[in-house]
Amino acid sequence: NLNELSINAFDYNCHVDLIKLLKQEGELVRLRKARQKMSELFPLTEEIWLDWLKDEIRLTEEEPNREKVYELFEKAIKDYICPDIWLEYAQYSIGGMGSPGGIDKVRSIFERAVTAVGLHMTKGQTVWEAYREFENAILSTVQPPPGRIPSREEQELLKAQLERIHTLFRRQLAVPLMDMEATYAEYEEWSEQGVSEGVIHQYRKALKQLEKCKPYEESLMAAEPPKLAEYQSYLDFELKEGDPARVQITFERTMAENCLVPDMWAKYNTYLDRQLKVRDMVLSTHERAVRNCPWTMGLWKSYLLALERHGADHHTVSDVFEKALNAGFIQATDYVEIWQAYLDYLRRRVDFSKESSKELEELRGAFARSLDYMKQDVEERFGESGDPSCLIMQIWARIEALHCKNIQKARELWDSIMTKGNAKFANMWLEYYNLERSYGDPVHCRKALHRAVQCTSDYPEHVCEVLLTFERVEGSLEDWDLAVQKTETRLNRVNEQRAKVAEKEANMVRQEEDRADQRRKNRSDKKFQKKTQKGTRAGEKRKVEQDDYHNEWNEDSAPKRHRGNGDQTTDEYMETETGLFGKNAPPGYKPGPPGAKKAQQEAAAQRQNDDKPELRNDNCSVFISNLTYTLEEPEAKLRTLFEICGPIKQIRPVFSNKGGFKGYGYVQFESSVSVPEALKLDRREVEGRPMFVSPCVDKNKNPDFKVFKYNTSLEKQKIFISGLPFSCTKEQLEELCKSHGNIKEVRLVTYRSGKPKGLAYVDFGDEAHASQAVLKMDGMEVEGNKISVAISNPPRRNVMDKPGSSRPGADLMPRQVFGSRGRGRTQLSLLPRSLHRQSEPAGKVENGTAAAQNPATTSTAGETKPLSNSDFAKMLLKK
Repeated sequence: NLNELSINAFDYNCHVDLIKLLKQEGELVRLRKARQKMSELFPLTEEIWLDWLKDEIRLTEEEPNREKVYELFEKAIKDYICPDIWLEYAQYSIGGMGSPGGIDKVRSIFERAVTAVGLHMTKGQTVWEAYREFENAILSTVQPPPGRIPSREEQELLKAQLERIHTLFRRQLAVPLMDMEATYAEYEEWSEQGVSEGVIHQYRKALKQLEKCKPYEESLMAAEPPKLAEYQSYLDFELKEGDPARVQITFERTMAENCLVPDMWAKYNTYLDRQLKVRDMVLSTHERAVRNCPWTMGLWKSYLLALERHGADHHTVSDVFEKALNAGFIQATDYVEIWQAYLDYLRRRVDFSKESSKELEELRGAFARSLDYMKQDVEERFGESGDPSCLIMQIWARIEALHCKNIQKARELWDSIMTKGNAKFANMWLEYYNLERSYGDPVHCRKALHRAVQCTSDYPEHVCEVLLTFERVEGSLEDWDLAVQKTETRLNRVNEQRAKVAEKEANMVRQEEDRADQRRKNRSDKKFQKKTQKGTRAGEKRKVEQDDYHNEWNEDSAPKRHRGNGDQTTDEYMETETGLFGKNAPPGYKPGPPGAKKAQQEAAAQRQNDDKPELRNDNCSVFISNLTYTLEEPEAKLRTLFEICGPIKQIRPVFSNKGGFKGYGYVQFESSVSVPEALKLDRREVEGRPMFVSPCVDKNKNPDFKVFKYNTSLEKQKIFISGLPFSCTKEQLEELCKSHGNIKEVRLVTYRSGKPKGLAYVDFGDEAHASQAVLKMDGMEVEGNKISVAISNPPRRNVMDKPGSSRPGADLMPRQVFGSRGRGRTQLSLLPRSLHRQSEPAGKVENGTAAAQNPATTSTAGETKPLSNSDFAKMLLKK
């Protein structure tokens, strides 16, 4: 642990583990130092504070040093508003009531306690009761013994003490607290004069308030931590009620369990800034917010504004700003914003009526330092400036021109802005022109506009128009002629460039269309060639077999068959063979699987239906893919999966020519409103594989449509986890992450087969939760695997990496008809090797004897000789 702390002192869990270890070992001195170190860096939870306080109280029993314990309690009550810590503080102070002023100190602590937590509806009662018990104990000391008449002084003391207890009862009964009926009954019994009408009225009013709040308290008791949604509802109710004290205690209760939610801190701070405006309360809450969520720039920014608003000294504001710079923001723009907030503060301190002052020099120095910081720190860390438009330099230039009347410095700054890649933007030149127009002279205005015409590439027409307008108002004839000449020359050049770009784009589109047409033509030719080859072989075989069986086996009763025209498929041939031979099929013939014929008929009918445009509606359909080929009754299965999304019009699973399911299909709904619901089932596991669900889009009309398109930019609310064990499930990962904030979605990355990659994305409700998850989970061990966690920032794909893009030279090689991995098992011929007809010359035949060596299969001319029916039958029988 000590080694880890030396590497990363901001590892919260490491501090906690070290404290536990030192406590087990009894290392009291090192334990105290470890706790002090952690409290300097982080706010401590109620449990850690109570453990520390109890240990310190035990240590001071032997050598009394109550002041150190008091100091520790004062630190503890500042982190969070915790009733148990306040109660412990008050009870500890009772032990010192015998010292001078001890009773007054105890009462002071109790008063602060009931002010801080007395409105806590479930735990505030214990503080009130402890306060009353203390006062009752004091009462017993001032009461005279029975039978003795008290002196006048004793009577005054007794009366005053009784009034204190009456007042405590009345104050408590005016506050809505759980079980306040028992407190009222206790007061009735205790009070000899009975309960006054005023107290009864306040009590009933508090009871009504209690009834209003009870549903929110009950929902809190039933919910699991951190109960953010329940607290949010409670806060909305209290804000509507408008009692500042109750709003504050509800915020404090919320923050005690949601201390790492920046948005909630921001909401609390805004309420205090605009409603209560109590300096100590406002500033302490801002400080606690940045201690809990130091990575959130917005909290630091509002803290700086609050310090200035409440008149904090300059050293304090500067110190807070320096802490903000070291807080570790997660994006470059955060540093730009915090610098802008600090520079605004410094500018408001300057008295510009003086030509020079310490504050003005400090402002200029801060501007210069901010630019160096952006270049040296921010750009090196993030790879970007965070301020591409140079907003900080623009503000500095305006301040120099407006307040300091130093237009020359402003021009230098704008020159620097333009050299940082902004010279091509018309709006930047117009900002510069407006600055010169307001604080410069016509000569520099004209110069700026001439440069703008020359350099602007996004809206050159606009700056040309501004230049001509300027010359109409202020220019001479020579100025006008020069302006017209420059603008015409520039616009002609721009139009030529645009025409070239348009022509280039048109050529690229045309080339792409030509390539697409060529690919379609190649596919069509290959398909036709394949069908022709199949049809030819099938036709020849049918002719031979028909004659052979008719002549040799005397099957005169065989029906006549239609002879193919060259494009009949093997499946059609197999169907006619089954019809021809029936049960007396020739030896070696294997019929198709049961139901294959029916499946073929259904597939053919489905294809006919699909070809009818009136039956298809892509707007109401989704495309289903990546299903297993062995899925039984795919239509029924898809209907079961998707009927929850809305009424289904038709389901079109796609089958092969042989009747096998191809793993994809279409589901068409009655209405398009069902489509978004169906898309939510994307990646649902079906028989061990993730099912892909995507919009039904005609790729011919939308060639660039991509179904699965994930972000390639920084996603601040999403984390990327790598190194997960393959056995990790979605539920286990969700359980692991839910303690860091609200989770919108968990996605485990898998291969198409459904096997895990050990990667995952977790989408949180807000970026602060994601940041906290990164801090807490990075490096954590999960089932023996050390995981890595980072904010999701997928790399941008290069053009060559995009799906569908060709690798260099890929189109130069002709595609083989056998597919990407060579000839597959299903593509092997079922004929004996000796019957293969070679189409190449004898010298080029591989792996076997040349065809010319087999006289039975070749003629003298080298052409293939048809087999006789008897030859064919003998070979089959021999096999």
